[in-house]
Amino acid sequence: MLSPKEFIEDAVQKIKKQIGDEKAIIALSGGVDSSVCSVLVHEAIGDNLTAIFVDHGLLREGEVEQVTNTFKDRLNFKFVDASDEFMDALEGVDDPEEKRKIIGKVFIEVFEREAKKYDAKYLVQGTIAPDWIETKGKIKSHHNLALPSGMVLELCEPIRDLYKDEVREIGDELDLPATTVYRQPFPGPGLGVRVVGELTRENVEICRKANKIVCDEIEAAGIDKDVWQYFAVLTDTKVTGVKGDRRDFGYLVIVRVVNSIDAMTASVAELPWEVVQTISKRITSEISEVTHVALSVSDKPPATIEFC
Repeated sequence: MLSPKEFIEDAVQKIKKQIGDEKAIIALSGGVDSSVCSVLVHEAIGDNLTAIFVDHGLLREGEVEQVTNTFKDRLNFKFVDASDEFMDALEGVDDPEEKRKIIGKVFIEVFEREAKKYDAKYLVQGTIAPDWIETKGKIKSHHNLALPSGMVLELCEPIRDLYKDEVREIGDELDLPATTVYRQPFPGPGLGVRVVGELTRENVEICRKANKIVCDEIEAAGIDKDVWQYFAVLTDTKVTGVKGDRRDFGYLVIVRVVNSIDAMTASVAELPWEVVQTISKRITSEISEVTHVALSVSDKPPATIEFC
């Protein structure tokens, strides 16, 4: 088994051999997979790689600013606001697999369009082992594997045989900031797979607000380093509630917090009860559309980490 340093040296040589003097683009999300991939390929071909950060309208609060500030001076970095394009295509879609397929399709369309601007021949992707294993096993499709026929870009996937913990080791070796290397995993389809049922701009914004509260409280409690992933899910279930002295009828939000090493399995993390209570009180008081908060207690398997 190669050490992180040996893996980087080997990968750089393979990337140089595959891409040569051609130009390439990569979808940089700011997560550890795409970040490691971006820096790794940049080590091999320099500014012949254009790292494109796309706002698909499904990002977490403050994510655009965070990713931009981290990479704008380190890579050949380009920002693309395609949020309207994605949201128009997803409006009203409620089937989980259909959401993923639409996001994958639009993602590739955006990158094919961008590739023409930069005369790119290669599309670099941060595919890792759980992505293609789950896709092959028909557990769920991953946006970075749902490639439409006739795609004009050739693929380069330098970390496709690694698991998440191994990718983090490579990130450390590449001197990426800890905030990037140990950033909690976030799915490529973003909040699109954390809204159960019909996907609308309003529902995405409710989910974004609830997710921010979950993150704020777990980080404020100092337990964010002890858990793998923590987030909010907006369900399509509405339940009766009481706000003030009036009856209300609003959404059910589910809080999910899990521990994992490689994302192939996951166990529910135990949270201090006062943190759970604070999260619930904040979500129901600060988000008018929500009346009820529940806690997910299912491991993977039988559940998956994400709800959609």
